[in-house]
Amino acid sequence: MIPGAEAWSHHGTQSVGALCIHGFTGNPSSMRGVAEAFAAAGYHVELPRLPGHGTAVSDMLATRWSHWSGEVESAYQRLAQRVDKVVVAGLSMGGSLTLWTALNHPEVSGIVCVNPAAQPQAQEMVDMVEGLIAEGTEVFPGIGSDIADPNVTETAYPETPLRPLVSLVKDGITPMVPQYGNCTVPLLLITSRNDHVVDPVQSDQLAEQWGGPVERILLDRSYHVATQDFDKELIFESAVAFAAKVTAS
Repeated sequence: MIPGAEAWSHHGTQSVGALCIHGFTGNPSSMRGVAEAFAAAGYHVELPRLPGHGTAVSDMLATRWSHWSGEVESAYQRLAQRVDKVVVAGLSMGGSLTLWTALNHPEVSGIVCVNPAAQPQAQEMVDMVEGLIAEGTEVFPGIGSDIADPNVTETAYPETPLRPLVSLVKDGITPMVPQYGNCTVPLLLITSRNDHVVDPVQSDQLAEQWGGPVERILLDRSYHVATQDFDKELIFESAVAFAAKVTAS
């Protein structure tokens, strides 16, 4: 286990819970600050470690969208058993899984997506990756630790496993897009203007497609892993304030 990559569960004092979800090749450490901010506000918290993450990239090679979404569903159920209302927050692929949770659980009070992977990659890109796989390539250089703060490093994998990446796009994101307009769950969408992993245009498209109310925060100082970057405190405060608002009634 990578130090700090452990899953985390917290029993709060309120009847509201927060499910926090990390990203592709990352681990719970990237969302630990968000989770602790919710805990400090009295929320029950579940911060799962997605299958194949937080150990070695070899453990991730056989995992797919169904494994990650299954773990998120289990964490959601654990949380829902001890609270009346749930908010969900996720970074990058964690944002994808946050959207998936809202689509499958319209009773969710609100969702927070930070630089979410919300749109499928171009078909040419998918074809290129599948071509590499067919030629025997299983991993590509890593996408982790896109952080502006020079004093912070994300403990993500140094490689990107290609078969899981294809599953994220084809099994996860692509089937969700036509459903976005049918979901009325309130969305707080936090986007870094300078993101070298997920194109910020994806957030613009999501904001246009989403069927519920959308609030947006644009970050000028942080890159993709904004939850560990210069704007992290703004994210923590904004997520908690948004959650308080959507669970107040």
